[in-house]
Amino acid sequence: MDQAIDQIKEFHWLMDMIQTIEVGLVVLDADFNVRVWNSFMESHSGIDALNLRDENIFEHFPDLPETWLRHKVNTVFTLKTRSFMTWEQRPYLFRFRNDRPITGTESVMFQNITISPLVSVDGSVSHVVIMVYDVTSIATNRKALEHANDELAVLSRTDSLTQLNNRGHWEERLVEEFSRIKRYCETSSVVMFDIDHFKNVNDTYGHPAGDEVIRTVSGLLRESLRESDVAGRYGGEEFGIILTNTDAEAAFVFCERLRGRIEASCVLHEGREINITVSFGVSEFKHDTEDHQAWIEQADQALYAAKESGRNQTWVHAKV
Repeated sequence: MDQAIDQIKEFHWLMDMIQTIEVGLVVLDADFNVRVWNSFMESHSGIDALNLRDENIFEHFPDLPETWLRHKVNTVFTLKTRSFMTWEQRPYLFRFRNDRPITGTESVMFQNITISPLVSVDGSVSHVVIMVYDVTSIATNRKALEHANDELAVLSRTDSLTQLNNRGHWEERLVEEFSRIKRYCETSSVVMFDIDHFKNVNDTYGHPAGDEVIRTVSGLLRESLRESDVAGRYGGEEFGIILTNTDAEAAFVFCERLRGRIEASCVLHEGREINITVSFGVSEFKHDTEDHQAWIEQADQALYAAKESGRNQTWVHAKV
């Protein structure tokens, strides 16, 4: 008698634990009928356990990944081993709304899932238990950290004044492009350009005006680029552009179009109008070019020739 009472007490403790634990607990039979649905699942699904008892889970949750879940559960039945799923692999199994204020940036509950066999005394498995862990806070913190790291990575390679690539990152991209076209026998062009008489702008209007001129030029440059092109601030008022899959003739057309837009623009600073022009140097890749630095030097030579010839024009290295 006492033994029976103890067993009832133990069963009561077990059921109390199942109902109060802060983990979702679902027991399924081999036909995917629900045998246990604890209070965690009731609270987050809005469905009472009595309404799910012996009901097929897919009929009540049509948005469950049925093919995936059947495969996972059947594998657990067959192998009698646990199966796991993390939120990185699949954000959630049950689409539960996230209602925690601390992690309110996420609309759904991120979940880790464990599927375990319930082995009978004779070694057979007729049921499995799915445990649902709310890991929204972990996922939110991880995503926030990754976002912060992504932003830091962007900042580390971006020039703050122009929002173009800084010199270091632009040269890294140039090295990559140099290696690519040398390997695949393709063509690209490098453009170096700077703002004409920029020192006079600073001396006449002040350095804040000079910064506004640089911002204006870089804005027009960004608007002119294709997605595959790479532009950077090389230093001071000088800029570099990698025009991928572009020969010298096409690069010349690009530069002249951009040069015309800049010449037609007018920078307003503290009520004063500042007219600016730029000079361009173009170098199409040649397979006997020693390295990326020599490629830049060829474009610089063309730029120097453009400035010596009166500025506000484009020169191609082959013409120097």
